Amino acid sequence: MHDARPLLFFDSGVGGLSVLGPTRALLPHAPIVYAADSAGFPYGTRSDAEIAARVPALLGRLTERFHPRLIVIACNTASTIALAAVRSALDLPIVGTVPAIKPAAEQSVTRTIGVLGTLATVRQGYVEDLTGRFASDCTVLRHGSAALVRLAEAKLRGEATDIAAYRTAIAGLFDQPGGERIDIVVNACTHFPLIADELAQAAPHPVRFVDGGPGIARRIAYLTDGQTWPEEPVAGRAVFTRLGDAEAALAPALRRHGLDSIEAL
Repeated sequence: MHDARPLLFFDSGVGGLSVLGPTRALLPHAPIVYAADSAGFPYGTRSDAEIAARVPALLGRLTERFHPRLIVIACNTASTIALAAVRSALDLPIVGTVPAIKPAAEQSVTRTIGVLGTLATVRQGYVEDLTGRFASDCTVLRHGSAALVRLAEAKLRGEATDIAAYRTAIAGLFDQPGGERIDIVVNACTHFPLIADELAQAAPHPVRFVDGGPGIARRIAYLTDGQTWPEEPVAGRAVFTRLGDAEAALAPALRRHGLDSIEAL
């Protein structure tokens, strides 16, 4: 008997694909349901109270519908605000996404790190806690950008994006006092690894970008170690809370990530 229960990935949009990719590399036969709260997108401009109420409720509905073996909140904003509430509400493993400040501090030579996320993520006390625990000897500069989230979504829809828009979006990070010393940037939004080439091109000087995707994938593999999977890869499903033209335009990108069907919640 093989366990057909899926891994459920959750984000406000398609950013969680940057976590799904390395997870599929480790667990190629895992059934996947990818859920995007397109009706609530983008989370980074919403209040903490809205996210804290919305995410547990949606994940409760998704759990009832798909009966996952594990949930991945593949969204930094949702994780930093709602992870504890989701874990309290649901009796199954929940994997969150947190800014990769620890590995950034381990790799930084100049001891100046940039944290690039959404406005909602970079204002969280959780970021300060991670900085105090793992990067206390570093200068950590933060910047939140909703524009980068929209650029990532546009890119995955196949739309052309202008490198000047990326330069404008990240100027608020590098133009801060000390920004010229940044040698490593934490992509504290799962959307941002999807535009890694554009970010590297837009940066005013060479920097490295790090994100939590590979580490999250290893965590998922650890938590599911010893479990059974279907003998052959299973086509994944993408679920949207609002299904319109913008979501339909994502179909080619979703298929590249093994998500062959699109449906509404």
